[in-house]
Amino acid sequence: MFTHKHPYKPFIPEQATKLIVGTLPPPRFSVGNLKNGDVNFCYGSIDGQLWKILDTIFNLNLKFETTDFAIQQRKNFLIKNNIGICDIVDSCQRAKMDASDLGMSDINLRDMLYFLKKSPLVHTLLLTGGNSKNGPEYHLRKQLKEQNINLTPTSLETPRIHEFSIQNKRIIKVVSLTAPSGAANRAVGSNPHYKLLKQQNPKFNTFDFRVLQYKKYF
Repeated sequence: MFTHKHPYKPFIPEQATKLIVGTLPPPRFSVGNLKNGDVNFCYGSIDGQLWKILDTIFNLNLKFETTDFAIQQRKNFLIKNNIGICDIVDSCQRAKMDASDLGMSDINLRDMLYFLKKSPLVHTLLLTGGNSKNGPEYHLRKQLKEQNINLTPTSLETPRIHEFSIQNKRIIKVVSLTAPSGAANRAVGSNPHYKLLKQQNPKFNTFDFRVLQYKKYF
């Protein structure tokens, strides 16, 4: 078994109003064996799409390379836009050296309520995945249930939106975005809205679908 420890502490600017919440980066980030094009920061995998999506939405001209400059570009964007990153999984065990959520066992979670209380301006959690087993919504539900906090649905369309209340009726909005990974492409392909847009424009693809979705919430 491989102990997969999250290599990055939460990055939460003082004025953050939104938090991006995922699980863990691929194991290679924990052992320092990065690929060409990886950025040594949250969501830095060259195979992932989050920063490519944000680069497209905000015209950031991001570098996709293993340099301090590429890291600082991403930090500057987050600070400027009052967005933090606080993945919910701190560590887990894996039988295989892959990044699948289903492959995680003996999972240790970060206390999301603790980080929310430390960041009083945060009003929205942007989950990079839904309620499938070991996904970010799955673990958030578990934590809230342990504290007898209700997660109430407000929209069941894609992306699903929920909310919950903490600290004397402070409302936290939870948006379960389509995961920015190739593994979620099958789910995107079966989405009725995606099918309609694809029919209208045959060149429309799963990346374009995510760009449209993420643009509404970032």
